[in-house]
Amino acid sequence: MIDIRILRSNPDLVKANCERRGCDVDIDELHRKDQECVRLVQEAEALRAERNRLSKLCRENPEARGQVKEIKVQIADREARLGELKTAVDEGLAWLPNFLDDSVPDGHGDEDNALLRFEGDKPEFSFEPRDHQSLGELLDIIDTARGAKVAQSGFYYWKGKGAMLAQAMFFWGQRELVDRGFTLFMTPCAAKGNTLFGTGYLPFFADQTYNLEGEDLALIGTSEQTLVGYHADETLDGANLPLRYTSFTPCFRTEAGSYGKETRGIFRVHQFHKVEQIVFCLPDESPKYHEICQENEEFLLRQLGLPYRVVNVCVGDMGAPGYKKYDIEAWFAGYGGYREVTSNTNLTDFQTRRLNIRYKHGKEKGFAHTISATGLTDRVVCAIMENFQQEDGTVVVPEVLRPFTGFDTIEPA
Repeated sequence: MIDIRILRSNPDLVKANCERRGCDVDIDELHRKDQECVRLVQEAEALRAERNRLSKLCRENPEARGQVKEIKVQIADREARLGELKTAVDEGLAWLPNFLDDSVPDGHGDEDNALLRFEGDKPEFSFEPRDHQSLGELLDIIDTARGAKVAQSGFYYWKGKGAMLAQAMFFWGQRELVDRGFTLFMTPCAAKGNTLFGTGYLPFFADQTYNLEGEDLALIGTSEQTLVGYHADETLDGANLPLRYTSFTPCFRTEAGSYGKETRGIFRVHQFHKVEQIVFCLPDESPKYHEICQENEEFLLRQLGLPYRVVNVCVGDMGAPGYKKYDIEAWFAGYGGYREVTSNTNLTDFQTRRLNIRYKHGKEKGFAHTISATGLTDRVVCAIMENFQQEDGTVVVPEVLRPFTGFDTIEPA
């Protein structure tokens, strides 16, 4: 949610931002309705003051009683119109995207993201490397067929040493983030509509959400929703900021609109697993913590020995709540290209305005800023498989994970 005062003082700025971000809200009409709301509020307040003045005269001046009754009707009329207009204004505001950092590149898709740097060396093979789906079948550690049988296409099983590798990586990643100052959570896997709205997933990503029939609940698409919603309607002590939270959860997304995209393997699925980083901080510190979360993501991938590249995400490839976003794309040897494995977004006060999460720091007060950054996902396990495979299909486990797996390799069944 943007600050409505910006709409009132500079509607052209809001309009330019919406045009750049492809938002089709009629800003002129929204501004007109908001101005009418302001006028009606002022008129109602003036009428109430006049009513209160006349009410004191009613005993001595019987005519004042009639005037009071007439003013009450006028106030009720304005309040009714104000209620209708405010609903329309709130609905329009709900669809307005966040403003953008000056460094966000123009563009519409992945091809327009600005490449920042490459890290690590791609593995070289004397054989044709397999993708993670082929390796998963050969090693008997990924089962998509039975996932589809039990649930539907887009669900899958990690199995045996594959499940052990995935869980080892997620546990190790959480431990590393805790060592970096994060508080570990185990969160609900469902959230109310207000929580999804507050974090910006509604109304923008409504078609990605699995709703629970008959309940004001939906399965979470990320623990960002539950970790940010944790402080809804609270005022944070600025002296205690930043607050750094992490959690591992399953995540559920319908993947609506993904028809025609590459779907082989378990890269684009309805359920996946993720370690998340969430930061609440003072407004002037959100750029710093955005970069710190990026350092955390890259540290984890470097420790795992994965080659990757970092991109500054273009305006057309960034969700409406985002102010600035980095993606990390790991090298997938079997796929033969870079693919997104983590993302990291500075959301400024977009979520905290919607969820009423404020801070007070001495005499300073306002809405806190939030950072939402991936730590690790199943996609990272897939990258490990493709980059550390041997000619016979054996996968070598990254050294940092071996104390948690109890084995150094996963060999064909």
